[in-house]
Amino acid sequence: MAQHIGILTSGGDCPGLNAAIRGLGKAAREHYGMRVLGFLNGFRGLAQDQTVELDGAMLSGILTDGGTILGTSRDKPHRMNIGGKETDMTEAIVATYHRHHLDALVCIGGGGTQKNALRLVERGLNVVTLPKTIDNDISMTDRTFGFDTALGIATEAIDRLHSTATSHERIIVVEVMGHRAGWLALEAGIAGGADVILLPEMPYDVEKIADAIRRRTQSGKRFSIVVVAEGSMSVDEAHDVEALVKARDQADSKKTRAESKEKLRTFHDEHVGHTIRLTRNLEKLTGQETRLTILGHLQRGGTPSAADRVFATWLGTECAAVLNERIYGVMLALQGTELKLVPLADLAGRMRHVPPDHPLIVAGRRVGTTFGD
Repeated sequence: MAQHIGILTSGGDCPGLNAAIRGLGKAAREHYGMRVLGFLNGFRGLAQDQTVELDGAMLSGILTDGGTILGTSRDKPHRMNIGGKETDMTEAIVATYHRHHLDALVCIGGGGTQKNALRLVERGLNVVTLPKTIDNDISMTDRTFGFDTALGIATEAIDRLHSTATSHERIIVVEVMGHRAGWLALEAGIAGGADVILLPEMPYDVEKIADAIRRRTQSGKRFSIVVVAEGSMSVDEAHDVEALVKARDQADSKKTRAESKEKLRTFHDEHVGHTIRLTRNLEKLTGQETRLTILGHLQRGGTPSAADRVFATWLGTECAAVLNERIYGVMLALQGTELKLVPLADLAGRMRHVPPDHPLIVAGRRVGTTFGD
């Protein structure tokens, strides 16, 4: 009998999602004779049974479109806001899965999606995932789709900011996305010829950054480009977070653990404006006019790059082949030049960080880039 397959997209929107949906849907329908059902707005649509049949008309003309035709959300199956109350909707999701007689569910998303997919596997559902995120931080895959598009957008922005930096002899600080992993800042900074690159994995000393900029000025270079991942922290901030995490993990009561978690949330809420503070500090320490540009959601929107369209299509069509073989509980990962199947249990909850000895860090140092450490 033909398999019945469900698809959802979860987490932040990302260039290439529609290419993945199209690749998976067309291969599943036309090559393997499957019925393909889309769930709207991520896990919320799965919990509330919001569906759309992914027929030929739905899959036509979407390859180059940004966003996702299925919509997305950051809802978690076990913690969903229903009527203003946090509710565990896992049972409703399981019921929807069986109501539609699904043979498998495909979840397309980032790190959080991989964890949520594993929870559904543990409830007995057949799940396969595809890795998407502009942060490129999913464990056990060398690449995620969406990253190449965001990298191109961030690099173009840095290129454009070079001209105003040189014209006005300014320091230009550019904030790019990346809460806990700095792949986007690293590669965009290298590609854009940034003078300073700050990553979440490498706490910085603002005095060392200012000193590097002053040395540039003394050598006759009257401008500097500073690329900052949004999750970057100073050495002092990193120590504070480490202490808060340690207190949370070592808490001997629910009350103490809750208090530590709240302090962590407060820290991260306040940390949102850290790039503004960094910009002001650099201007004060160097005496040079300093301006900040935050790229924000510009990096996630618009037409996917050719590389992301190709990669997402490859992932989607290969996913259909995996489903046809009735292999479940895995994510399709790019390792080297091949797609590999990685058990969700091996990667969920883990993150791919930039190691301090990564070849691109070494390359940056060799061309004079400062990392603030």
